[in-house]
Amino acid sequence: MTDLASLSSLDDPVRRRLYEVVCERAEPVGRDEAANAAGVGRALAVYHLDKLVEAGLLTASYQRPPGRSGPGAGRPAKLYMRSDREFAVTVPPREYELAARLLVQAVEADAGGNSQAVLLEAARRLGAELGGRFRSGVADLDGVADLDGVADLDGVADLDGVADLDGALAGHGYEPRRGEDGVIRLRNCPFHQLAEHHRDVVCGMNLGLIEGILAGLGVEGLRPVLDPQRGHCCVAIGADQPSTR
Repeated sequence: MTDLASLSSLDDPVRRRLYEVVCERAEPVGRDEAANAAGVGRALAVYHLDKLVEAGLLTASYQRPPGRSGPGAGRPAKLYMRSDREFAVTVPPREYELAARLLVQAVEADAGGNSQAVLLEAARRLGAELGGRFRSGVADLDGVADLDGVADLDGVADLDGVADLDGALAGHGYEPRRGEDGVIRLRNCPFHQLAEHHRDVVCGMNLGLIEGILAGLGVEGLRPVLDPQRGHCCVAIGADQPSTR
């Protein structure tokens, strides 16, 4: 089981922390930065980072510092990013992705569009149920990172709900981050493989799910829209954004 061997490498606490440091960054991370953030020595960080590359969990590239090129610029620095590979282990083996692909293909085959409408409504209902679980005082949000002042968004009526939004999204694998423009972008799509091959159906379902999460949290003044960007989920959440759908 190659996937199991790769994932088991994260049992080491130093290696796991370095992996988390790299995954938290939107840009490639250098060895010194990773070591400092993880609170370990450079040599130890290099060892574990390269082991993570060998396991397929990270990818490595080389880049010279900005503004330095040509002779005398020094050796390029080795940088690390999270790998695009996906890992899954089920014992005994299961084929949930295959079932999902079959269901999406069935929705696409419905020329009348009724199946897609039913899927969207089901996604909203499920999202509302999931959001309801994350209302303040209901969900256990220990260990969930703060969303960099997301509660300061102008025009948002329910600040408790906004505070819980981070937990709801992070708890389902979206990795929310708020940009300088105030828009919450999602650094991971939990349905990435399906979305790559069935974008219209899956992105529409994703939008409905997040609409439901916001409704379940009771958040007003935030609006999810389809805004695909490289390296992010197709949905972005902003304050009263005009729809791009």
